[in-house]
Amino acid sequence: MVGVFFRKLDVFNDRRGWLTEIFRADETDFSPAMSYVSMTKPGVARGPHEHIEQSDYFCFLGDFRLFLWDNRKESASCGEKMVFDTEGNPHIAIVPPGVVHAYKNVGTTDAFVVNLPDRLFKGERKAFPVDEVRYEDDPDSPFRIE
Repeated sequence: MVGVFFRKLDVFNDRRGWLTEIFRADETDFSPAMSYVSMTKPGVARGPHEHIEQSDYFCFLGDFRLFLWDNRKESASCGEKMVFDTEGNPHIAIVPPGVVHAYKNVGTTDAFVVNLPDRLFKGERKAFPVDEVRYEDDPDSPFRIE
C-alpha cells in the first residue's frame, strides 16, 4: 500500500532479556511529536479509524493483526485492503493520513503498542479537535475487522 511501512524489528537477546530499537532518525524521515503506550487485552481490537493530517508510527509488542484500508482518493492504492500479522515478533508500522487502520490482539496474553505520532493529541495544549474519523460504531462502515 502506497506510503505504508511495515517491518519486523531485530531483537537482541541476552541473559537479562531482550532489546529492540523502535525508532532511529537515520532510518526514516518521520518526526514524532509525542509518544504513548497502550495495552490491549487478548481478542480485543482498537479501531478502525483514520486521521486527516496525522501519521502514526506504531511499535507492536505482542501478537497483533494490523488491518489497513487505503481511503485516500488520490492514492494509486485507493480502495486496497491489507492485513499484517506480527506473529508475536516486535514490528513497526508507519500509517499515513487517510489510511484507515485497526489492530487486534490475536494472542492469549496482554500485548502492548507504543505509538509515536507526528501530531500532538488535540494539538498544542490540547486546545483543538481530535484529528480522527472513527468507524468502530458505524454499522454501515465498509471497514470491517474479521
